[in-house]
Amino acid sequence: MFDAKMTRRTFAATMGAGALAALAGCGGGGGAAEEGGDAAEGNVKLEMVTDTGGVNDQSFNQLAWAGMQQLNADNGWEVSYIESKQDSDYMTNLDKAVDDGASLVWGIGFAMAEAVNTAADQNPDIKFALIDGTNDNGAENLTGVLFKAQEPSFAVGYIAARMSESGKIGFVGGMSSETIQQFEYGFYAGIEYANKEQSKSCTYQGQYAESFGDAAKGKSIAQKMIKDGCDVLYHAAGGTGVGMLEACNDAGVWSIGVDQDQAVLFPDYKTIITSALKKVDEAVINVSNGIIDGSIAGGENIILGAAEDAIGIAPTHDNLPDEVYNDALEVIEKIKAGDIVVPSTEAELKDYIASL
Repeated sequence: MFDAKMTRRTFAATMGAGALAALAGCGGGGGAAEEGGDAAEGNVKLEMVTDTGGVNDQSFNQLAWAGMQQLNADNGWEVSYIESKQDSDYMTNLDKAVDDGASLVWGIGFAMAEAVNTAADQNPDIKFALIDGTNDNGAENLTGVLFKAQEPSFAVGYIAARMSESGKIGFVGGMSSETIQQFEYGFYAGIEYANKEQSKSCTYQGQYAESFGDAAKGKSIAQKMIKDGCDVLYHAAGGTGVGMLEACNDAGVWSIGVDQDQAVLFPDYKTIITSALKKVDEAVINVSNGIIDGSIAGGENIILGAAEDAIGIAPTHDNLPDEVYNDALEVIEKIKAGDIVVPSTEAELKDYIASL
């Protein structure tokens, strides 16, 4: 649970069966509201605006919606979403959420950060929250929620190096940004950590698709990497990454998912070995509860990582040897304890590799 302090508060992950079960029904109804029996009494309405990946991106938008649905089930609050088809939709959709009378408006994805900050400034009486973006202007009605995406990425990079036979590992990114680069640099660092520990010499290559919703491009990039000899690929690309998963399955090479346990989401893809988890649904649940009950006042940013049990690797590991899976869990414990400090920038990555 979040405490009443705003910055860098502790996140006690309470990932329950209900939150996971909500994923099964989160396909959405084109933004239709879900209203519980107590919604009218509590007069609480939450509305979520997705980035261009959409609510069915099998990634962080879908996880955020799962958290909203759980709030509906637990608290009886009315919840709904609006999908953005292009960047120019962000302000229009945020304005619509305000006009709809939402008590709290969520923006999902770093691409929405500028629009959410602007909307918060323009509507000081409405509460806003943002996944993967920051409160840049100090608006007292906006809470930014960020994850240390480099940390689970480090753990799956470690797994990738342990599982690679060709010694070539690939990364497919969505839109290039500081947020997605955290995934990339953490992944690269995890590979190098395994190289040192296991006396291996795996190499890394990465490419950005500049889209979160282009599965065909994700597949094409992955196919090129596989042709180059990569036998383990990881993505941080939303719907674009689904194409990477498909390409790996077609070619019979290992793949690594992101945000959710994608082996569960895509049971027909038999080559997914693990996924890097960001517990976006639990963050949405805890922050929403805190904002509505007043224990989170707003105005700053919440940063979540291994120390707050807000990240991890997927429990599904049918394709992983137990030794590799358990060693990766130990790596996460080392990150949590501060024994491993995972780089999140290019400069930090260079320093980290030099220190090994």
